[in-house]
Order: sequence, then structure tokens, then C-alpha cells
Amino acid sequence: MTRALALVCTLTSSPDPSSSQLLADQVMAELRGLGVEGETLRVADFDVRPGVEVDLGDDWPRLREKVLAADILLIATPIWLGHPSSLCQRVLERLNADISETDDQGRQLPSGKVGAVVGNEDGAHKVSADVFQGLNDLGFSLAPGAVTYWVGEAQHGTDYQDLDETPESVAANTRALAANAAHLARLLKDSPYPPQ
Repeated sequence: MTRALALVCTLTSSPDPSSSQLLADQVMAELRGLGVEGETLRVADFDVRPGVEVDLGDDWPRLREKVLAADILLIATPIWLGHPSSLCQRVLERLNADISETDDQGRQLPSGKVGAVVGNEDGAHKVSADVFQGLNDLGFSLAPGAVTYWVGEAQHGTDYQDLDETPESVAANTRALAANAAHLARLLKDSPYPPQ
């Protein structure tokens, strides 16, 4: 069974509404339709301290176990001033604690895992590029079209969660992200990267 984990990096805790949560939920629904099991967690609901260590006496070790058990890691972040949220950056920094750790074949721990990004607000291409590079540095693989986002009109006041319906362009990107990520995850499970 292929497994996915969505880490939602909205700055608001549950159960407050969040566009990043909504986009993550839509991707996870598409993945379920493709036979992928998954779990969605809001990082703001956990004690994840700043730092580049595996264990700082907080909740990160539990989240890290879930990341390492998943075949697909979906990072969902709002975009503030053209950057991912501070919680998204914190997740990348905590993942960075494992950058030199390898499996018994000499591969980075996330080798063979697929990364994907969802975002809301303008600057989505820049933010996805930043997060993609971080995930790739850590050993995650990226499928084509591994991002879905909604930006709306420049300097608008409407949030994604306030739309009456999902725009077809967002729905199409979400379907492609899910299909490509699930496909790549299954390929990597069946044919892992060679020993390093």
C-alpha cells in the first residue's frame, strides 16, 4: 500500500479554517481515489521547535516517524510576502537534521519518497521552487507537476476557502499532482534507487 502524509503549515491551529488545509484535503482525496492511504496533520497543532536537530524534546520525533513511513510527503503552506510560512521553513529545517543520515545502502533516508507542494496566494511558483529545492536536497524525488495552488486576482481579498467552487485549473493541477506523485511513488517502491 502506498502511503501519503500531508503536513499543513498554516499558522492557525485546528479547527480554524485554512485554505492550505483545504488544498491539502483536496489532494489527499485525489490520492485516496488512486488507492493511496493518507493522513493530514497541521503542524501548528504540535510543538515543533526551531532548530536543526531530530529531537529537541518536542513533538517533531513523532512527526518525523510519520514522514519516514510515508511514500509521499505533501507540504501545504500559505504564502506570506512571497515566502512559505515560518512553520513550513521550520519543517524543512527539522528535516535537515537528517541530511547526512543514510540507509544501509548509503542513500539519504527520504530516498525513494516523493515530495509535493500546495500553496495559496501570489508567489506560488517561487515558493514551490524553494520548497522543491529543499525537499530535493534532502533526498525526496519530485514528479512532474508536483504543485497545485490558487492565486486569484492580484491584491484581492478573497481566500481560496471562500470560493463557491474550485476553479477548473486548480482542480486539474490537483488531479495531475496526485496522479503523478502516486505513479512515481509506486515506481520507486518497485525499483528503488541504486546503492550509493
